Amino acid sequence: MDPTTDNAGNTGDPGTARASLEALRAEIAKAVVGQDPAVTGLVVALLCRGHVLLEGVPGVAKTLLVRALASALELDTKRVQFTPDLMPSDVTGSLVYDTRTAEFSFQQGPVFTNLLLADEINRTPPKTQSSLLEAMEERQVTVDGTPRPLPDPFLVAATQNPVEYEGTYPLPEAQLDRFLLKLTIPLPSRQDEIDVLTRHAEGFNPRDLRAAGVRPVAGPADLEAARAAVAKTTVSPEITAYVVDICRATRESPSLTLGVSPRGATALLATARAWAWLTGRDYVIPDDVKALALPTLRHRVQLRPEAEMEGVTADSVINAILAHVPVPR
Repeated sequence: MDPTTDNAGNTGDPGTARASLEALRAEIAKAVVGQDPAVTGLVVALLCRGHVLLEGVPGVAKTLLVRALASALELDTKRVQFTPDLMPSDVTGSLVYDTRTAEFSFQQGPVFTNLLLADEINRTPPKTQSSLLEAMEERQVTVDGTPRPLPDPFLVAATQNPVEYEGTYPLPEAQLDRFLLKLTIPLPSRQDEIDVLTRHAEGFNPRDLRAAGVRPVAGPADLEAARAAVAKTTVSPEITAYVVDICRATRESPSLTLGVSPRGATALLATARAWAWLTGRDYVIPDDVKALALPTLRHRVQLRPEAEMEGVTADSVINAILAHVPVPR
């Protein structure tokens, strides 16, 4: 297949796709300070055709991060503020009666985009939360019995607030399992916060990314070439067994009532392959699996109430498992 060229001037050649995606960090840093791990996680999700749950307190630039990523990748993005009265049709779209033609026509909802920012997804009832399940899993929505395909690439970046649970609807395990990664967005360091305030004092406007200098440095052609290269990344039988052993250990942990499912094991293998390719290798090593274990698995396990009361966290359980499962040589 001949390489294609997108509007950013990228040919989609595998040799240049990695460099273009690596340039995203510097480009997004023009708008967002100190969130390199989250940027990397979003790129990994795009390479794996997965979705991301972003967790952080209000005001840590979760929305700005997704908007900056869309601008740097030259992708379309839309935002939905999830509220208790939001209806499924407000997300997927609905049939609208046209009085001029006396016929019903489909009006697309905001889900028809490349990057959908589902803001505070846990503030809407399960019925509306579940309206995203088909879109996330099947890359389509069905309205009035007619399936309608979504654009490619398509990524849902859903945010939730980890400290304010009044009036929220926790995501069920089945829906959490549909997210490839759960990324925690921390509060900035002192120096990063000084940099943020300095930028604002100098006139930075988070609503005008063009003025901040954010330009497209990669595009859909690069993503397609990168996905093809990731699919060719070699995984040895020993690495596959290592991933399985880690996931099986979560099912036997005394601190957990729910361990990682086979879907979670598949997700960990996929993210490790993407990370290996991003770091310049065409084969996976144990360190790739360890690097992606926390964001890939932390939302797929459920703590026992007594363990939670003792201060045990999902991350600490997974770290303990990584320390004890034998590493292949």
